Amino acid sequence: MRTSEGVEWGLHCCLTLVWVGGAEPVPSARLAALFELSPTYLNKVLQRLVRAGLLTSVSGPRGGVRLARDPARITMMDVVTAVEGPDPLFACAEIRQRGASAEGASPREFARPCGIAAAMRRAELAWRHELSRQTVADLAAATPAASVTRLRTAHARLAGTA
Repeated sequence: MRTSEGVEWGLHCCLTLVWVGGAEPVPSARLAALFELSPTYLNKVLQRLVRAGLLTSVSGPRGGVRLARDPARITMMDVVTAVEGPDPLFACAEIRQRGASAEGASPREFARPCGIAAAMRRAELAWRHELSRQTVADLAAATPAASVTRLRTAHARLAGTA
């Protein structure tokens, strides 16, 4: 399954907010600087997460984003859906019903989805199920302490508090 890099960016930003966020919002420019990302594109990703109710946006000079709910209640699938949309990953165009391969076929042959579409749907459902089981809190708990410390230090330096 292929997703845009916006999914990775969104997940890393959610993790960062777990470690450095809290009550104070984190400016999107600081999040972009932490990972050397395009601030413009990251803002678009963050806006999608806000619209999905995963982040809260605060306006003004001390504004930014923060988690809208407990990280144990934000799944990886929530982030994927917010960034990529809810549409299925595979769209069967039913090419088996076109051209010479369909000549003389009974309509009953096409009453059920083809084996390819059925297999792709099963694979996607398994993928979605697994991502729905993993929360941002799970990801945060599995992150090495050195990585968290490094990110917090970089965040403090960019915030001017280090």
